[in-house]
Amino acid sequence: MTNRVDRLTARGLVERHPDPSDRRGVLVRLTPEGKAAVDGAFSALLEAERELLADLSPDDQATLAALLRRLLLPFAATG
Repeated sequence: MTNRVDRLTARGLVERHPDPSDRRGVLVRLTPEGKAAVDGAFSALLEAERELLADLSPDDQATLAALLRRLLLPFAATG
């Protein structure tokens, strides 16, 4: 995890702050550049999903959503 945070820090996407409640801890926060990168990635993901689902009818999309919920249900119960 430290290496990933180091790389994100070097790219200016996150910044580290001391944890005020635990001297041993560090809080990691997105920078404005990091927030913009997340927003851009999220927008790209949503567009890719739209393209994937474009050829499915609304009924097929609803069926797919229901099946995916069923697959994820065991994970939601443990999380």
